[in-house]
Order: sequence, then structure tokens, then C-alpha cells
Amino acid sequence: MKIVILDGHALNPGDLSWDQIRQFGELTYYDRTENEELTIQRIDNSEIVLLNKVPITRTVLEQCPNIKLICVLATGYNVVDCQAAAERGIPVCNVPGYGTDSVAQFTFALLLELCHRVGLHSDSVHSGVWTACPDFCYWKTPQMELAGKTLGIIGYGAIGQAVGNIARAFGMRVIAYSRTQRPEHSYVDLDTLLAESDVITLHCPLFPENTGMINATFLTKMKNGAILLNTARGGLIDEQAVADALASGKLRGYAADVVSAEPIPANSPLLGAKNCILTPHMAWAPLEARQRIMNITEANINGFLTGTQQNVVNRP
Repeated sequence: MKIVILDGHALNPGDLSWDQIRQFGELTYYDRTENEELTIQRIDNSEIVLLNKVPITRTVLEQCPNIKLICVLATGYNVVDCQAAAERGIPVCNVPGYGTDSVAQFTFALLLELCHRVGLHSDSVHSGVWTACPDFCYWKTPQMELAGKTLGIIGYGAIGQAVGNIARAFGMRVIAYSRTQRPEHSYVDLDTLLAESDVITLHCPLFPENTGMINATFLTKMKNGAILLNTARGGLIDEQAVADALASGKLRGYAADVVSAEPIPANSPLLGAKNCILTPHMAWAPLEARQRIMNITEANINGFLTGTQQNVVNRP
């Protein structure tokens, strides 16, 4: 089998091995592939295509008739025209579930940073502020304790539930709103969640119907001084509305690992916004999580070759 990896650098900047994939055939690797013309050129007559964020459009599929399998090195697969692939009998496999623990952990890294601003205080100590301080202690921002606070989770799948478990360990009350509801869990309606939550965290997928759902109306219904977290999808957020809510004090803080356009554009209203913490889509990046992506992708390819397909997202 001829295998091509179109943009492998994000998954493996050098601390993992591609040997798990190489075992299946002749492997060609690229760190990044920047445009459709180059995508077509690099796929050429490859039969298995691995990608993370490179778009696989109908045009690409038409120009690369040898493709037998497409493996997305992530959970989200919207970069692939799955319908066009299905029409050609090409299965598209993704990697679900690999980042549950990593993203849940990172959600609390963001929350705790908003509560304590540890980085800011460490920088001040290293710059000599504590050395010159007349007192044995100081704090430059208001400090917040989580015990007794209410955490509202929007999207209560595996990651949302993992976040809830961590929150309970901090002594928080957990409430959840989810489009898909499971009988083993209890839920509240969205207005109740907005009114009662001291912290709201997003863990839902992005669909056309919820794009920009975190808008001025949504924010108005939140508690004054609440915190908003987003490790889900940047497109859920009306970023100008969030920046305005931070400026007015309606939001105590906003922390996100995702934005609507990535990399973040220089004119984003979130850049420079008050009490806003942004990280570069890195919640999934622990070595352990990325190794799981490699392991599941290996299993996806093996399943295709042995007739026991798994994680196919475009079955006819």
C-alpha cells in the first residue's frame, strides 16, 4: 500500500514514531501541505491518506482516484468531504476519545489560572516585587475559591463528564445541559444553567445551528461576574460579544484554547481583551494523548485492511 501523511507535524513534531503506520506499506511524509494543488500532487497515486487539517475536497477526490482510505488524525472530520468520499466507496476514519482526560485536565488549568493568575504572580516574584515587598505576601488580582461554586457544563459527553468529575473533587456543584441526554444523568435547561452557574464550560460539538450561540443575549442571561471557558470549538463564540462582556465586567474572565479562525488573526477582538486567557489549541497535546491518536490510527488502518473497519464516519 502507498501511504501519504499530508500534515504530520502537529501530531508528531519528533517525539513519536511513524513506524506504526510504516508497517502497512510505502510511507511518504510531509510536515505541512499548504494548498489544494499541492494536496493533489502529494497524494498522487497513494491509496491511504492521513491528514489532520488539510482539506480533502470533492476536487481532490476526483483528481486522486487511487485513494482507498482516508484517516483523520483527530476527532473532528469536517475538513473531509465525507459525502463525496462515500460516493466513491472511500471510508473516512477519525480518532474519537483520545483526548478526554487531557482536555478535561486542561479545562481546569484554564480555570485555575483565571482564579489565581499563577503565571502573573510568578513573573512578579521573578522581577523582584516580592523581594521589595514590605509584607510577607501580596496578590495582584482577586483570588477565587472553587468549593461551593456552581459549574455549568454545556455538552455532557465524555469530556463534559470528565470535567464534572474533577469539579466535584474541588467541591463544586455540577449542572449540565446537553442536546443529547442520557437517562443515567440529570440535566437542566439552558436558561437555568446560565442563571445559576458561576463558571460555564463548553464541551459541545460545533453545528450550523449552534455557531455563535455564545452571543450578547446568551451572555446577558449569565450571572454577573461569571467565568466562561471554551476548550470545544471557537465557532461557538461571538468573540466581539465576549470581548464586550469582559470590558463591561459582565464576565469575570474568559479562557479559551480555541478561536473561530486558527491561527488567531491579528485583529481578533479577544487579543488584548481584559481578563482573557488564550492558548494555541494545545489541550490535546500531551504525549500520552498524541500516542493514543497514533495507536487508534494504526487500528483504523488495520481494520480496513482486515475487513473489520472501525471509527468510520461516512458509512453509506
